[in-house]
Formats: sequence, structure tokens, C-alpha cells
Amino acid sequence: MFDKNARVLNQEILEIYPKVNRNEKFCFECNPKVECFNKCCNDVNIFLTPYDIARLRKALGISSTEFLQKYTILPIASNLRHPIVMLRMDEKTLNCPFLTPEGCSVYEDRPWSCRMFPVGIASPNEAEKLNNGEEFYFLIKEDVCKGFEQKREWTIDEWFIDQGIDKYRELGDLFKEISLHKFFVTSRTIEPVKLEMFYMVCYDIDRFRQFLFESTFFKRFDVPEERKEKIKNDDEELIRFGFEWLRFSIFGEKIFSLRKDYLDLEKHKVQ
Repeated sequence: MFDKNARVLNQEILEIYPKVNRNEKFCFECNPKVECFNKCCNDVNIFLTPYDIARLRKALGISSTEFLQKYTILPIASNLRHPIVMLRMDEKTLNCPFLTPEGCSVYEDRPWSCRMFPVGIASPNEAEKLNNGEEFYFLIKEDVCKGFEQKREWTIDEWFIDQGIDKYRELGDLFKEISLHKFFVTSRTIEPVKLEMFYMVCYDIDRFRQFLFESTFFKRFDVPEERKEKIKNDDEELIRFGFEWLRFSIFGEKIFSLRKDYLDLEKHKVQ
């Protein structure tokens, strides 16, 4: 997400930005004819979701491991409870690494926050405090952006459809449930091995897939063959499965069960 979106939990920001409902019209357009074109892609913090990385690494034709090494950074702060991945800006220009004079070179696979802008969504917790528990939206208006001066009209729903938000939002909401899980709030210390697991499962998805299929994982855990096939070939299914695995391996939720033949084998070994 952009750094402006990352501050969505700040009540003062929510009070400053104009709130809009789903059916309310707002004007906005971004194209090469708008004088601020490309300026919003400079010196911004773009936090990446697992689905962002899955799409971007595929568009670039590289592995998730290579993508993470080349295009991302891990911010370090005392209040971070788990790994967060940000897009690395160009060291000289501070531009997004995918920015060209003609615009975004990965536009079809651009991250969630780039698709959302200039629309922000109040998080459930903040919405509960500020809007009687109902989710609401707001417009991120900054001086540098002249898109609001254009005549093209949208509703929130129309904007989401035009920007292809649905799939990003579906998997983004699942990721939010993981990243905001009470475990990270209540746990005083989190073992390094669990943090490494979180990083691999959420971000280095090619390595996570390799871990699943090249280890004894499926010999130990009961996973239907049909789902194994989907996990092997479908990034979205792999991401969903990864979130379930984190709920089991880190949060201790009873989602997975050991295979009976594995249990019988282990019992035999003990005897």
C-alpha cells in the first residue's frame, strides 16, 4: 500500500480525507495527458501483499525468490510483529522500479494499492470506532495529484470494477486476517523459525511450493489429491493454502490432521 494508505488507522487522517459511500459520484482520471502523470510513482512506500508478489513475479518471468531479492526491502521497526515487504524504489531517482516515461511497465499486474488509489478503505477496527461498525471509503486527495480536476465520473463500485480490484481484495482480506491476528498482539516473543515460515509462506511462494512438494509434507498431512493438484498449478490456491498452514503452524488452530498411515508408521517406530 502507499504510505498514505498505510496510515489509514490514524483517526486524524480519516477525518481529513473526504468520505464517500459506494454510490456517491467522484471525479478522477489518470493518463499521460494529466500534468501530474507519473509523479505519484515517486518516493512512495508501497507495501506488497502475497497476491501482489505472485502476479508481479509471474509478469516479470522470475521466481518469487529473485523478485524479493531484486525489488523489495524489509522495513525494520520496533512495532512490527511479523515481516512486511515493501517495493524497493530506485536509489537515484526514488521512482518505482517499474516506472517508464510512458507509465507503468507492469500495469496489468500492478499492486493492490496502485489499483485502489485514490480510494482508501477504512479498516474494520477503525470503521467500528468511526462509522458505527460499517466499512466506508474515502478519497486520498494530495496537492500533487491533478486527477481530481478531470471530468470522468465514478462510483466506488465502478472504480473497483474498472481497476480489477475483486481478486486482489479477496486475497488481501485473507492476508489481513493473518497479519492482524491476535497472536501477533498477545505474543511477547515470536520464534525466529515462525517468522521465517511467515515470510516464506506469504512472500516467497515459489519456495513454499517447493517446500510442500519436495519434503515429506503431504506424507504427513491429510490433503486431498484434488487440492494438491490445484496447489501445484494455481498460485491463488497456493496462497489460500499457505494462510491455512500459518493458522495451523503459528496460531495453533486445528485445521490440518496427520494422515492415518503416517500415524500408524510413527506408532510402529515407537514400538
